[in-house]
Amino acid sequence: MAELDDETALEQERIRQVGGGRKSAFETIEGLDAAFLRVLEQHTAGSPMDETVKWTHLKRHEIAVLLREEGIEVSVTVVDQLLEKHNFRKRKAVKRLATGESEHRNEQFERIEQLKNTYQAAGNPVMSMDTKKEK
Repeated sequence: MAELDDETALEQERIRQVGGGRKSAFETIEGLDAAFLRVLEQHTAGSPMDETVKWTHLKRHEIAVLLREEGIEVSVTVVDQLLEKHNFRKRKAVKRLATGESEHRNEQFERIEQLKNTYQAAGNPVMSMDTKKEK
């Protein structure tokens, strides 16, 4: 009540000191961005038409768990901020019927991963393309 009666206190722009409050995780956790990008490295996809459009199939809490395994404890709120900072977008799920299964499907993906790692280790670029036609 005394502060409300004090004219000089009412004319002040701010009461609290500048820089008060909890620091952002980006300021306090060293290597946060690098760890985040490392975690999403194998879980990132993007648009073949626009290289700025990228997304991940991981859920926010799954990313937080993977960061915890890297030794960095963050909340899903920080994960949201990281996704936005690194231009990840939400991808709308589209339901489609499966076109069939192959008993060698997993082997195909393991071979692709092996080739990708070999080419990258040799300093060659790797490009992924989706060649399915829309109906």
